[in-house]
Amino acid sequence: MTSATSSDSLVRLHDCRVGANPIIWSNDDFDDLAYDVPLDTILREMRAAGFAGSELGHAYPRTAGPLAEALGRHGLALVSGWHSTYLASKPLAEEEKSFRAHLNLLKTLGARVVIVAECTRCIHGDRRAVLGFNGQCTPRLTEAEWPKLVAGMKHLAAIAAAEEMKVVYHHHMGTVIQAETDLERLLTAVPELWLLLDAGHLAFAGIDPVAVARRHAARIAHVHLKSVRPDVAARVKSEGWSFYRAVAHGVFTVAGDGCVDYPAIFRILAGADYRGWLVVEAEEDPVKVPALPKAKAARAYVRAQTGV
Repeated sequence: MTSATSSDSLVRLHDCRVGANPIIWSNDDFDDLAYDVPLDTILREMRAAGFAGSELGHAYPRTAGPLAEALGRHGLALVSGWHSTYLASKPLAEEEKSFRAHLNLLKTLGARVVIVAECTRCIHGDRRAVLGFNGQCTPRLTEAEWPKLVAGMKHLAAIAAAEEMKVVYHHHMGTVIQAETDLERLLTAVPELWLLLDAGHLAFAGIDPVAVARRHAARIAHVHLKSVRPDVAARVKSEGWSFYRAVAHGVFTVAGDGCVDYPAIFRILAGADYRGWLVVEAEEDPVKVPALPKAKAARAYVRAQTGV
């Protein structure tokens, strides 16, 4: 695999573990992208590829006993799991109830971070919705919605902190926090919020992930490892593709491939004494690109670059 790199030297990360997201095997958003892969296949191959833990996916049980049993059969820990928030558009009491249920499941199985993304009017699951970029990003929050999002995130962060857990925000294409100005506004307004560094989504949005990592190094509490194929990203922008079409045509790839400078990011994480999970993703069509070989290649890349 090849990627844009600023150095080939090993960067030692300490007290880190390497996990995987099941989206490598079975896409959570689109049911024609290997949606029906059995959970046991995902977990067996995840372990065979050398991963220590897994994030949640649509095939996973959402009650503690069955989930612990499934993961335990394959010697995997629960890393975390995505939680969609609608703080800008739904009652806070309703949002708190769903958040607490998700947090309790994660905590029961030993996870320490809760992944959240604001999904009010999100379009990433719409197969026809054209992605916007820079000043043309859609959707965007209105000025009337921002205070609700900020107050809600503060509230959820306080709930998590009381349980000795961290809320990590996932910047994501096709959501209200896609543009760099919106990401910075949210992080400034909610200092209690931690950052999930997903260099793939940042790079796809046209944001420099190395600059974001450097600027917010002390707030990174979770890391997703995937990269971007710049030729595909250019077509997405010039031809007006949806997120679905971009994913299906391979805009994302694993770390060690694509354009993201992961050696630079690993150096920033080492300098900030990052001690958490590194979670490999791919988010492309598993039928076109079989999961296990790329999962193994990505795991080997992380080991070669970081020593973990």
